[in-house]
Amino acid sequence: MKNLLSMSDAKNEVNAILEIASGLKSGEITEKPLTNKYIGMIFEKSSTRTRVSFEVGIHQLGGTPLYLSSKDLQLNRGEPIEDTARVLSRFLDGIMIRAKKHENVEELVQYSTIPIISGLTDKEHPCQIFADLLTIKEYKGDFNDKKIVFIGDGNNVCNSLLLAAAYVGMDMTVACPEGYEPNEEIYTLAKQEAQKTNSTIKIENNVNEAVKDADVLYTDVWVSMGDEDEQDERERIFKPYQINNELLSQAKDDAIVMHCLPAIRGQEITADVMVSPQSAIWDQAENRLHAQKAILYHIFKE
Repeated sequence: MKNLLSMSDAKNEVNAILEIASGLKSGEITEKPLTNKYIGMIFEKSSTRTRVSFEVGIHQLGGTPLYLSSKDLQLNRGEPIEDTARVLSRFLDGIMIRAKKHENVEELVQYSTIPIISGLTDKEHPCQIFADLLTIKEYKGDFNDKKIVFIGDGNNVCNSLLLAAAYVGMDMTVACPEGYEPNEEIYTLAKQEAQKTNSTIKIENNVNEAVKDADVLYTDVWVSMGDEDEQDERERIFKPYQINNELLSQAKDDAIVMHCLPAIRGQEITADVMVSPQSAIWDQAENRLHAQKAILYHIFKE
C-alpha cells in the first residue's frame, strides 16, 4: 500500500495495520521509520483530531510535519494540482491531505511520486475507520459475529466503515432516513466483499429495528461541513435517529457507543450517553493517534 485514499486501498492490509497500531500503542513497537523524513499536511477543511494526531504521530515516529493550509498555497490562486504535486514530490517524503473533493486527491496521487494519505474527503475517511476498528477490537476482542449499526447520514465515514466491516467480517447495518443512504457504488462493493467474509451489509430505515442485537452503535453529525444550507431540514428529518438511552436500551446490554467527533450534544446523541459507561468515544478519539501512526509506519517501513 503506497497510498491511502480509500479503505479499498488497504483491503488486504487492514489486520496488519491494526496489529501495528496495537504494538505502537502498547510500546512493543519502537522503531521510527520517519526519521529524517518530512511529511506535508495539507488542510482544505478545519480539523482538530486529524491535525493533532498526525502532527504528534509524525513527531513520535521521528519525522517532521509541515502544516500547509490551502489558503497559503498557490493552489488558492489557481495553480493546477498536477503542478503542486510534482513540486511537493521534490521537497517532501509524503503528504497527508484533508480535502473537500475526493477527485482532487485522486489527481494529487496521479502526479505525485511520494505517498499520499487522505485525511478526509467528501467520499471517504479511511484514517478515522482504522481508529474505529482498533477501538472495537479493544472492546469486543474480535469482529466475528459482531454487529455495528451506523445511525444517521450515510456520509464519508459511513462509506469507509461499510468497506471496513466487509473486509474484517463484521455485520453492519446503516440506519438512515430515505434519501440519505451511503454512496451506492461503495454500498454495492461492500455487499460483494461481505459475501467473501460471511458478513451482512444492509440498509434499514427503521432505526428501532436496526439496533436490535447491536454490539456497537455509531453516529456522526447530521450536518457535515458543506451541508450547512440544509441544516434546518436535516435536523427535522434526522430527529428520530438520535442515540439516546431509550435507543441504546434496545441494543445488547454490553453494546458500546461510538462517535467520530465533533458532536452536537442534544442532536445526534445525548450528553448523558456520551459520558455513560457504555461510551467508547474518548478511547476512539485517542486511537486516532495510534491509527495514524500505524498507517504511516506501514507505508514508510516498506
